[in-house]
Amino acid sequence: MNTLPLLTRVLRSPPTMAAFDAPAWELLLRQAVSADLGATLALLAEEHGILHTLPERVQRRLGWERRAWERHGQAVRFETQQVRRALQDTGLPLILLKGTAYVAAGLPAAAGRLFSDIDILVPKDRLDEVESRLMLHGWVSNHHDAYDQRYYREWMHELPPLQHLRRATVIDVHHAILPETAAVRPDPARLRAAARAIPGAPGLSVLAPCDMVLHSATHLFYEGEYDHGLRDLFDLHRLLCHFGATEPGFWTALPTRAHELELARPLFYALRYCIQLLGTPVPAATVETAGGGRPGRALLALMDGLFARALRPMHPSCAAALTPLADAMLYIRGNWLRMPPLMLSRHLFHKAFLSPGNVKSDQV
Repeated sequence: MNTLPLLTRVLRSPPTMAAFDAPAWELLLRQAVSADLGATLALLAEEHGILHTLPERVQRRLGWERRAWERHGQAVRFETQQVRRALQDTGLPLILLKGTAYVAAGLPAAAGRLFSDIDILVPKDRLDEVESRLMLHGWVSNHHDAYDQRYYREWMHELPPLQHLRRATVIDVHHAILPETAAVRPDPARLRAAARAIPGAPGLSVLAPCDMVLHSATHLFYEGEYDHGLRDLFDLHRLLCHFGATEPGFWTALPTRAHELELARPLFYALRYCIQLLGTPVPAATVETAGGGRPGRALLALMDGLFARALRPMHPSCAAALTPLADAMLYIRGNWLRMPPLMLSRHLFHKAFLSPGNVKSDQV
């Protein structure tokens, strides 16, 4: 455990913060900011009753992070209501995904969580209608390149991102959780059918608990870039802890649902690295059942090496000699999982030489 980055050790055991000296706090705050977990640190200190014991300078700094997170939450709730109003005449439930869902449902994973986009899930055959409604309310595509439009509309699992003309907020409209070109394509109709309405929030829904965990795991372990890898792993840790304690039958249903949705592999990685890095309390029976998603021994050894580097704060104090190589391999892997080889080659060539920087890699 001592080989883990300081921030990871704190996420694993928040009370240890109380004993830190000034140099340790300096390093911890830098790692937390680089991982987008500054506000999370503040809320963990509050949750464990140690905030008032910390040095005054640290309390001030954590207070700034907390206030920024509170303003972010207000903006997310406001924007969610604007999207709901824009789509209310469609008759569709507004199914929220990822960070937006955590905030709207008041889940522990929302504590300290910062994100840039509103993510929603709608049926594929209603995409045109949803896009039209959003455009009537001020959202427009910010991808004007013809290749980008084709990339999203024919191959990906979402529309090109839409940005509001006045507020500059961005919404990602998904019709699935993995691209059309990926080898694995969980049936989005099953996800929508199991979605749950949020109590006290008319018209708003989120994925069912098992599906929410599996989407979070898929988002993380089909990723090509890991700037927020540790933050996303901590999301999984909090979702697992919360649903494991509050949702009857959750631990038994989780691996079964992963098998149904062809997501046994990302669930295996999620449980493995949550347990190893964050000490997530997962029942042995669930770990054993989820072992059906385990890769072969050689591949697992390789992935252990790559994820050991990727799931660290993106701070110089956490970098190692092989970090750039690991980042490059995971980037290629992330794209490989989304596209067949020939299409991937054409896409990478186009992205590298013809329209560099126009297509985001955070697609899942």
